[in-house]
Amino acid sequence: MNSNAPTPRRAVVLVSGGMDSAVVLAMAQEQGYACHALSVSYGQRHSAELVAATELAQSQGAIEHKTVVVDLRSIGGSALTSDIAVPERGIDEAAGAGIPVTYVPARNTIMLSVALGWAEVLGARAIFCGVNAVDYSGYPDCRPEFIAAFDALANLATQAGVEGRGMKVHAPLMRMGKDQIVREGLRLGVDFSRTVSCYQADDAGRACGRCDACRLRAEGFRAAGVPDPTRYGDPR
Repeated sequence: MNSNAPTPRRAVVLVSGGMDSAVVLAMAQEQGYACHALSVSYGQRHSAELVAATELAQSQGAIEHKTVVVDLRSIGGSALTSDIAVPERGIDEAAGAGIPVTYVPARNTIMLSVALGWAEVLGARAIFCGVNAVDYSGYPDCRPEFIAAFDALANLATQAGVEGRGMKVHAPLMRMGKDQIVREGLRLGVDFSRTVSCYQADDAGRACGRCDACRLRAEGFRAAGVPDPTRYGDPR
């Protein structure tokens, strides 16, 4: 073993199993990071995405993949973690209606905190996540201000930060539309057929085609001018 070999740049990449995080993983790898994939099982009703996350991490060549369990179903408050119906109104009808019921309280804060802890253990100085503020969501924890605030926290609240080995949170999709994300993923060789975005996918990972996540995804492929590889269950 060559003791003089350079230490690889490590990164923790949050991988949900959806199309955005698959693209982010590929982007981090293109930048030369040795990527450690992290998924969070938080009690989401669409658990098929966790199966997809495991498959994506393996097929896209992550160094390792870890799933951490956090029980957000015990506090509820979201259509994704409690018995609240997932809205199927459509993006245009939902826009301007305030923060949607699919918002999961503190989810991204918790996920990034877990990623921060693992990054510090690994000696990684980069965390990648797929948050996006362009396409409709209304989620307060998908804004540039949130990422900037968490980035500051990461460097105040860790041994690595106070010792000058600062952390950086990367959100490379923040200002990209869904069609741009599709094109970037295709450029990087991402197999979108392996991804699961639907808020209420069945156990086989087949999408409903009616929820906002499905509508946004389908519109992204349409706007990019490429076939939609999504596997659907019930007829749309």
